[in-house]
Amino acid sequence: MQHTQSVWPMYVSLKKVEKQVGRWTSTTWELDSVIPASQAGEGEGQLVLLELYLDERASYRLNLDMDNPMLYIVCDELADGTWVPASISADQNVAAGCLEGDTPVLNMAMPEAVACWIEAFITRHGEVEISAHRRKHVNRRKELAEANARRS
Repeated sequence: MQHTQSVWPMYVSLKKVEKQVGRWTSTTWELDSVIPASQAGEGEGQLVLLELYLDERASYRLNLDMDNPMLYIVCDELADGTWVPASISADQNVAAGCLEGDTPVLNMAMPEAVACWIEAFITRHGEVEISAHRRKHVNRRKELAEANARRS
């Protein structure tokens, strides 16, 4: 299965890790592998789609402009505590929303090929301005820091 302009299928596998914390055993889930579907064989993990949406372009831009752009793997938690990969997103807001709703999310560094593909998507469909309320928040924090520095 090949990727398109807005969908990149990937096989994601997770591993269960048990850690000893004092006398107690703690179970966590970690990424084992993330492989593009075009390079993977059958049985390489759960087939999950990284899908890009036009209305999330500003979030993709913010992610790409960071020092370490990330991909977020949203998981479903089964009744027995097993995590199953459900989707992949490059939007931090999607990951934050899932975490607020107690949906498990794992993150990984974004591969260069995926970053280039997202950049091409943004270029093809046009840049979106980052909403003004975000800029006001950032500018307000900067102004407060400068005012505090002058008082010192």
